[in-house]
Amino acid sequence: MRIFHVSDLHFGHSAVPEQIDAIEDAIQAERFDVVAISGDVSQRARAGEFLRARAFIRDAQKVSKVVCVPGNHDVAWWMSPFGVRRKEHVYAGYRRFVNHDLEPVLRVDGATIAGVNTSHGVTVSSLTWNMRDLSVIGYVKKEQIERLAAAFEKSSSGDLRVVLMHHNPVKGELSQRHGLRNTKQVLNAFESIGVDLVMCGHDHQEAVHYVEHTRRGTVISTAGTVSNRSRGGRPSSVNVITISPSSIDVQVHVWSSSGRKFEPGVERCFVR
Repeated sequence: MRIFHVSDLHFGHSAVPEQIDAIEDAIQAERFDVVAISGDVSQRARAGEFLRARAFIRDAQKVSKVVCVPGNHDVAWWMSPFGVRRKEHVYAGYRRFVNHDLEPVLRVDGATIAGVNTSHGVTVSSLTWNMRDLSVIGYVKKEQIERLAAAFEKSSSGDLRVVLMHHNPVKGELSQRHGLRNTKQVLNAFESIGVDLVMCGHDHQEAVHYVEHTRRGTVISTAGTVSNRSRGGRPSSVNVITISPSSIDVQVHVWSSSGRKFEPGVERCFVR
């Protein structure tokens, strides 16, 4: 099974049309089993941006199964008085144009891909002493972990357990920041429910990690942004994940301005 993992498209003024065109062409040509989008399909949660994201998803669905979760840019947190989260307000655009389900579950042959919404806007749970984190940092609640565990319990024995979420649970190389407020607790929970693979974004830098737990390990695919918002001047990037009965292979594809396409880069393979 092959998964095309893309994140942080930022449709709006940050999007780069030729890169979007290249991605859309690749999806149609390669016909991946799954296209996974780990959030931030919009720049300012505007209707026009969500409409472009919906067209992107609609075209991908012609040849692949598609699963998507919201990112912090997709949450109109300012729509709630005093920053109090109200789902009918902050997620209205995403739900109207992209998907009403904020935590979709996709079951394919050999794997269950479960979405976890880490983007809640301004909440007490996600507050830190760093003002930069306001409405930006992610959080996973206990009830979300319970819902995730229940989804995996319904999977066939031996199915790969995959989580799709926006915020990065591993510190970025350049940013030196975790995307989640409660990273340690989340990774411990993922170990306890047997998560094999996490697909995320948010950091705007591509990365492939392996988190070794006491009893097992979790592969983390962090897709870079496809926009003009790359961190540290790095090129835009996407990840292609190949899953076999014995391995999980993650290959980064980086944008080549000379070739006008995404070309294969760093590749890491992990034994299941």
